[in-house]
Amino acid sequence: MIRIPYLLLVGMLLLAGLTARAAIETYPFSSEENEQRYLHLVEELRCLVCQNQNLHDSNAELAQDLRRQVFEMIESGASDQQIVDFMVDRYGDFVLYRPPMRRSTWLLWFGPILLAVVGVVVLLRLIRRSNSGQAPEIPAEERERVKRLLEQGRD
Repeated sequence: MIRIPYLLLVGMLLLAGLTARAAIETYPFSSEENEQRYLHLVEELRCLVCQNQNLHDSNAELAQDLRRQVFEMIESGASDQQIVDFMVDRYGDFVLYRPPMRRSTWLLWFGPILLAVVGVVVLLRLIRRSNSGQAPEIPAEERERVKRLLEQGRD
């Protein structure tokens, strides 16, 4: 009885290992330098599908195609800058994990800071307004009603 669950567990682990291995691509680089350039580039370029992963970490089909494209361009003799320029021309600055500082990308660079500052200002105004120290104005008839209720409670 103990052997069946054990064998099932071992079988599942082996199958999981095979599927994980299937996602890893290997390319026949002509030199160690080309392989290092490839690794550097796929870590610097963003997956357009996942958006929060670089090409190296993404399993999306587009990322696989882009990795293959980078490999082919490296092996054909393209420089790193030519590859990056090709990707930017095709997909825009968004493909770069670190987009250049330009007028068109200021929102990418400063947007989060601006949003945080606006949030802090709004929060501070709300806190000041709630802690203004002034009691709300109570109409005279309400004050009289409360006074009568308090006097009745003493009796």
